Amino acid sequence: MSILNVAVIGLDTSHTINFTRSIQAPECEESNRVEGMRVISCMAFKTPFISPEELEKRVEQMRGWGVNVTDSFDEAVNGCDALMVEINDPSYHLEYMQACAKLKKPVFLDKPLADNIKHGEKIYSQVKKHRMQFFSSSSLRFRPQLLEACGKMQNPLSASVYGYLGDAPRGSSIVWYGVHTFEMLERIMGRGAVSVSAMRVPSGVVCVIEHPGERHGIVELSTSTWGYSGSLRHKDDAIPFVIDMRSTYTDLLKEVKQFFQTGKPPVFLDDTLEVMALVDAAERSFQSGSTERMPVS
Repeated sequence: MSILNVAVIGLDTSHTINFTRSIQAPECEESNRVEGMRVISCMAFKTPFISPEELEKRVEQMRGWGVNVTDSFDEAVNGCDALMVEINDPSYHLEYMQACAKLKKPVFLDKPLADNIKHGEKIYSQVKKHRMQFFSSSSLRFRPQLLEACGKMQNPLSASVYGYLGDAPRGSSIVWYGVHTFEMLERIMGRGAVSVSAMRVPSGVVCVIEHPGERHGIVELSTSTWGYSGSLRHKDDAIPFVIDMRSTYTDLLKEVKQFFQTGKPPVFLDDTLEVMALVDAAERSFQSGSTERMPVS
């Protein structure tokens, strides 16, 4: 099987380093290695999510692994078979997705879809218009502990999920980092949420998500405690789960590789848009102090 040449857009996230290490770093452990791809280029630029010193350090690290690092989009995508958009600052996602759409090549866009639902809807429209091979999601969606719990209870009446809430240097922390936990909830409950209520608590933020049929979900975002877990409930039964974060990057990268090879995304575009709408509604509710309705699809 031929090697896929991958261009990476963005270097303000550690994901770029972690993924490239698994693909081609000589020092990468065998258990974390994902073969069949090669990162040939990376577009690097400043954002509020990285200091100039850390950016330069990452530039040298990528070059040490044989990656051409440039500040030119056209140079970065020249000769690539597929693209990974790895920009920590989601306010740049729409701009670069519009540029990627013209290339007619598979694109993985790292979480979240965008910085707000309006921009997320524009990306959604671009993907549809250009019939792009595309997917975007958090790595949490694919964790085996979550998938096992969903297999045991496929239509829960309610679910609670717990996760970390990072502090975004710009924009919404709920959108930027809460997306991981909301991704788990959407995987459990499915599409069709009607409203979101967010409340500040001493440990962070708690959100209640209403679904039709008297179903609901609870998302607890903690500013101080790492870890992801949850529970699915139906009448008198409950299925708890605790996420094992080991091999998270490797497992997501395997999903990306299979997508690049087959053109078949592991996540429906409508699910990605639902997650974006959830985190956007949660941020609006957090700011307004009121329940916010989900957009009508």
